[in-house]
Amino acid sequence: MRTDSTAPPARLGCAFMRWRFLDLNLHLTQAGNPLMSHAIPIREILTHKGGTVWSIPPEATVLEAIQMMADKNIGALLVTKEGRLLGVLSERDYTRKIVLKGRASKDTSVRDILSGRVVSVSPDHTVDDCLRLMTEHRIRHLPVMDGTKILGVISIGDLVNWIISAQSSTIQQLEAYITGFPNSNP
Repeated sequence: MRTDSTAPPARLGCAFMRWRFLDLNLHLTQAGNPLMSHAIPIREILTHKGGTVWSIPPEATVLEAIQMMADKNIGALLVTKEGRLLGVLSERDYTRKIVLKGRASKDTSVRDILSGRVVSVSPDHTVDDCLRLMTEHRIRHLPVMDGTKILGVISIGDLVNWIISAQSSTIQQLEAYITGFPNSNP
């Protein structure tokens, strides 16, 4: 049992802890802590990730597309023609539209297996918006567009990594606030 003057009296322990929690909640709210929500715009994630976009023309073969994905260690390619986004080709598309149907990837063009709709987001969409769209449309990659200009691609992995990082940072902030000492671990 603590005997120093900072220890709350035993009968006030629960009340003290409730007050401390409410004080912490108010502190984080007043600080405008963006880590407590997923309302951060996707532009922030793109800034950290970088805007490298790998694309392929619709005339290319599926084999060329799969080889590019393997070389770049990515799960999807944007399909573009003259800078215009036509679709997204993913490893899932390859599996379902080539392998399972017994088609030859070297004889099939990317255009032949593209779906007609493209779901994209603007840089102002939030993490929550992107997660919702990915869930609703059962997709794992979202092109980020500014009008017709392609700014980048956000994957489900990017969003999960951001959430994990945000949670870790929030935990460190909470520990520092509760203990009064910043975490010295890197």
